[in-house]
Amino acid sequence: MNAAVLPPDRMGALRIAELSPANFAIVMAVGILGVDCRQQGHERFGQAMLALAFVAWAVVAALGIAKAVRHPSHVLADLRSHARAPGFLTLVAGTSILGSLWLSLGLPPQAGAWLGGLAAVLWVAVTYGVLIVLTLESDKPPLAEAISGTWLLIVVATQSIAIVAVLVGAGLAPPARLALNFAATAMWLCGGMLYVWVIALIFYRCAFFRMSPRDLAPTYWINMGAMAISALAGALLVVHTAGAPFLAGLLPLLRGGTVLYWAVGTWWIPFMAALTAWRAWRDRQSLRYEVGYWGIVFPLGMYSAATHEMAAALELDFLQPVARAFFLLALAVGMLTAAGLLRRVVRPRLQPRA
Repeated sequence: MNAAVLPPDRMGALRIAELSPANFAIVMAVGILGVDCRQQGHERFGQAMLALAFVAWAVVAALGIAKAVRHPSHVLADLRSHARAPGFLTLVAGTSILGSLWLSLGLPPQAGAWLGGLAAVLWVAVTYGVLIVLTLESDKPPLAEAISGTWLLIVVATQSIAIVAVLVGAGLAPPARLALNFAATAMWLCGGMLYVWVIALIFYRCAFFRMSPRDLAPTYWINMGAMAISALAGALLVVHTAGAPFLAGLLPLLRGGTVLYWAVGTWWIPFMAALTAWRAWRDRQSLRYEVGYWGIVFPLGMYSAATHEMAAALELDFLQPVARAFFLLALAVGMLTAAGLLRRVVRPRLQPRA
């Protein structure tokens, strides 16, 4: 259907109905770029990213509510789709990363705690809601059509809760801090096991099923991003062992797990870079904006954040240039993706009306 021949009210309704449930990936990407800016010493840019992330969160939330009110059948269809339903987990990750950025900038902790609490509630509702609905769905698609990197958002959402729990707990008295440290460690370990379950299916799909350029969506970069955020969560747990006897007893596990997660994430980078280049070469149309491209920005930015934090926690200073290089790369890809989004939003308004 050509947007140029649709009346303006119908064009707006069509766009809202077709909104992806993964649009909070914009908040995730902007939020982690804010964390990167703070780590690299650009405090004011980090604050600007925080403001931009809040605006993005509010806009995407408003559009999501509008879709739910005006097109509830489309929301239900998204929830019952094995390909699209995991995208709802970006709401969890986006909210908790927003809270983590707020806390990392040293702003009043109460707001960060509220965002972390909201993210935890959303994690329970969305994670179990999506999994229960898809489990009970009677008409299930073949594995090759259903599984993709989007499914690893369950790992990203889980580890994002671990991160915000550590940061909130750092500012609390020992009893509450102990509880949050325990919760963060449990989520960190749970996220690692979830990755093992899901990545086995994704690897099987990639290795033993035909992959066309259309199948190889940008969200496969979350294969790396899920490990990067796991490494970041582990590094933060290591950093905060000084004031937490519970964590101090697990220090060898935390250090080893952090390096393991970082190493696995690093392994994915050349593989995904080669496949992304192949996709662009085979299908020029794939370079057009889609929400999945934020699924490249976020892993790149998260890898920078994880590398920086791990290098600081484990005294691996030789890795800091790697963190800075990936920060610059993530920023460049983010700017290109934002330009594509802006063009996508503005261009329909410039189309001639019938």
